[in-house]
Amino acid sequence: MFTAAAESFLRQAREIQEEELRRFAARVSALLQGPEPGPEAVDGLQRLHLTVAATKYPRKLDGEFVELLQTVLCSPKSPEQIRVLCAAILREMSPCNDLILSCDEIQDTKLLSLVSSVLLAQESKDEVAAVGQRVVKVLERKLPEGQSARFLLPVLANVISLSPESLTEEQTNVVSKKLADWLRYASIQQGMAQPSGGFFSSPRTKQPAPITEMDGAVATDFFTVLSVAQHYTQDQWLNVQSFSMLRNWLLCYGGKELSTLNPDDKAGKDRTVTSVVSTAGQLLPPRERLRDKAFEYCQRLIEQSNRRPLKKDDGDLQKACLIEAVTIMDIICKQDSSYVCRAVSFLKILHSRICGDATYARALLPIAQFFLNHSKLAAVDSNAIYKHLFTDIPAQLFHNSSLAFEFVQFCKDNSQLFTDSSSIFRQSFPNLFKFLAWNSPPLISEFVDLLPFLLDPGTAIEIFHLLLDLPCLTAALDIQLRAAALPASDKAGGDPAGKPATCLEAFRHPLYKSMFQHLLRTTSAPQDAPESLVPLRLLLGSLAGSPRVVQCAETVPVLLELFFRVVAEIRQFLCQLSHLAGCFGVWLLDVTGTAETRPGFQFADESLLNQLVVLLLQRSDQLYEIPAFKEDVYRVLGSQLAVLCGLRPALVVELSTEILEFSGAVSNIQGKEAIFTHMVWAIGEYLSVSYDRRCTVEQITRFFETLEAVLFEITQLRPQASTPSCAPRAISALMATLTKLAARSQDLIPRVSMFLSKMRTFVQSPVVTSVYCEEDLEEILIRATELMNLLKMPSVAQFVFTPPVASTRFQREVNESLPSALRMVTQLLEPAAGSVPV
Repeated sequence: MFTAAAESFLRQAREIQEEELRRFAARVSALLQGPEPGPEAVDGLQRLHLTVAATKYPRKLDGEFVELLQTVLCSPKSPEQIRVLCAAILREMSPCNDLILSCDEIQDTKLLSLVSSVLLAQESKDEVAAVGQRVVKVLERKLPEGQSARFLLPVLANVISLSPESLTEEQTNVVSKKLADWLRYASIQQGMAQPSGGFFSSPRTKQPAPITEMDGAVATDFFTVLSVAQHYTQDQWLNVQSFSMLRNWLLCYGGKELSTLNPDDKAGKDRTVTSVVSTAGQLLPPRERLRDKAFEYCQRLIEQSNRRPLKKDDGDLQKACLIEAVTIMDIICKQDSSYVCRAVSFLKILHSRICGDATYARALLPIAQFFLNHSKLAAVDSNAIYKHLFTDIPAQLFHNSSLAFEFVQFCKDNSQLFTDSSSIFRQSFPNLFKFLAWNSPPLISEFVDLLPFLLDPGTAIEIFHLLLDLPCLTAALDIQLRAAALPASDKAGGDPAGKPATCLEAFRHPLYKSMFQHLLRTTSAPQDAPESLVPLRLLLGSLAGSPRVVQCAETVPVLLELFFRVVAEIRQFLCQLSHLAGCFGVWLLDVTGTAETRPGFQFADESLLNQLVVLLLQRSDQLYEIPAFKEDVYRVLGSQLAVLCGLRPALVVELSTEILEFSGAVSNIQGKEAIFTHMVWAIGEYLSVSYDRRCTVEQITRFFETLEAVLFEITQLRPQASTPSCAPRAISALMATLTKLAARSQDLIPRVSMFLSKMRTFVQSPVVTSVYCEEDLEEILIRATELMNLLKMPSVAQFVFTPPVASTRFQREVNESLPSALRMVTQLLEPAAGSVPV
């Protein structure tokens, strides 16, 4: 956030109109054209820069003024501060049509850096290539006294990030040779302080002191970014800059052939880059030599990271350099596998040294990445590294938001590698979800990509439970953090026989301890789940209004929909695979992999679908008490229940006991209308011998009587009691399902016809009209009329409501056009438009 003064300046800059800006630019122009532009010109340029930079849209300046800025920028007489401000203004106006700058003839490295920054901002590949060519040309020659390459390396870094293909192979060889020298052969003596030039300045020069390590010891090896000095020499600054751009340079030019020489560069055709001699006396090309020196440099950094720094900020620098060093070593090993064995032993020692220190947690990610990439080649078992990473880090540092993002991004980037090589990844999903529970909004998109890789036959049911309990997990993590922060005297448990008064007391109470342990577990443990977490959900109800808990609850519907979509997609794929195997023979499975060997293909088997339906119905009663959360979850569970039943219609018969128990409870209509309505619809759609030959008339009658009793209960007019308020959609679904079941067991037709004929009395009752709106009542009445009229032709009703499993286009169209069929029959049987039963 800006200070009040800064906000005021920005607001004034944004409110300046074009005419006022033009007049102000004219005043600045007059100042720049004076004999010696001074502080007033600097102040004017600073204000102008703020004005052009403060708005999102580009400001327009007069062409003559833009030309003047370029002239002042390139003039050797201009003060450095004015040059910098002119370049900054030109960058803010980019892309600019009035630009006439060129870097071709510039010799001064500071000026070349400023002009290049303007040219690179033009977003032109030609300009980027021209800058790259010029910078490399200046770097490859010996610079005059007083000039330094340190101003050009940031420009070169920008060039390779914008257009790496703009450099030829010869040019990259030139730079690689320079980078290798700057990394390995920087001075090991400190730089000299610039003399002040004052009267008392001593004419004697002191002998330069050696560089030191971060713990104060005199350095005995070559200079690195972690070396300490009071003053740094130019080659030491180049060393630091070289390391900062090393990773991108290796990624762009370290492991692939580049474009040929520029055909216009005739001098380049006759010039070759001389190979250099490595420390072992072996000739190495520049690219390989850079890898060799970079590897040594990274080893030295890792050794230096073991020293205890004298300043806290130096400790943060150590960790950052350690992460970068391991990452660069990984890149080098990808490009040249001969380094793998040296790196493996080195990094194993490093891991054992830092794994117990939580402050080095971020450094564990590139180490794990290295072993993921190279453990197979090195023939080493790296499971211990993965196990520590997935077990300890999320459990201890889930509240570290930056680490959470990096950790989840690491998992997302390597999800396929992990699923192919290690079971630890999937088994650690309870720990990974702690990151999401605590940092829900920023991580939801990452978990949308990650969730499909965590699902398999062994984790699906547990993940389903965990998704529903995710807000509860957030509350439990909150309690865990607060409990850990308590003084030691307050951590002693209360009376084990008494009931805890607060969530903090309950955290260590024997009655709740096992529940907390299960919710906060680090690995998958389906066998250790307590019978019910209902007491814990009730206990944590006091945190239901916490902003963090509410934010977490909002992510659950998204992940639930994804969870069921993965189940549905794999189930459909299995069905298609089975059909193709039947058509083309067993060889198809040999080509694609059997259901047992292809990852996740046993995932959506029949028993899993049955389990999910049963759990869906059971867990609808066991959700964390956040009204909006429950409503959203009911909506998702209802729609996905219909999908599951469509994937395997036979489960309606197989789970008849559980389904009857749920659909026979009137309370489910009012509390869980979305689930109830879809369940009733699935009964009417799939309880048919067409889908399952085990379906009997007795079963149809049992379902009919259960739903009939429910519909009677919610539509019965009671003189002395209020009629239950149920969604019109649920009433329509019940009527439609009863009609479908009657069409399949025609002995039931008189019962449902009589029931439907009484709906006019129901909708006209004053008690009912006070509860429902007129449109809802009219819709209920129209649907009752259509269904009753259809039942007047039992054979037609049986055809419409009991179609064969849709396998042809005609049969699919019959199912899709059912509302039209109902209206058509109604028109045939009702001569007078709008006629309704009495």
